[in-house]
Amino acid sequence: MPQVTVSIAGKTYRMACGEGEESHLEGLAQGFDARIAEMRKAFGEIGDMRLHVMAALTLADDLAESKRRAEALAGEAASLKASIEAGAAERQASETRLAESVQRTAERIEKLARRLGPQPPGGAPG
Repeated sequence: MPQVTVSIAGKTYRMACGEGEESHLEGLAQGFDARIAEMRKAFGEIGDMRLHVMAALTLADDLAESKRRAEALAGEAASLKASIEAGAAERQASETRLAESVQRTAERIEKLARRLGPQPPGGAPG
């Protein structure tokens, strides 16, 4: 199993990870280290443990907000899909009504043509 060495808040940690996940783990550690640096800059030296907990909580908050947004987007997508399906059903119904109307009109034209009688060979009467 691959191992990666990361640095967080000036301390080095050797961590195992899955094959091919080395750069991802390094990126996560860099992001966490940057968050701790932000907290240290904002709050000063309040203790490593507190800084780590605060950084972890802000990341957890970001994750919770991302999940909420993803759920909202999924809801919007479902609503849009339902609207599209309803529109397609409405379009299909309209096309069916139009086809029926064209059929009825064609039948009326045929009836009218039969009532008018047969046309003489060679075209219109002269």
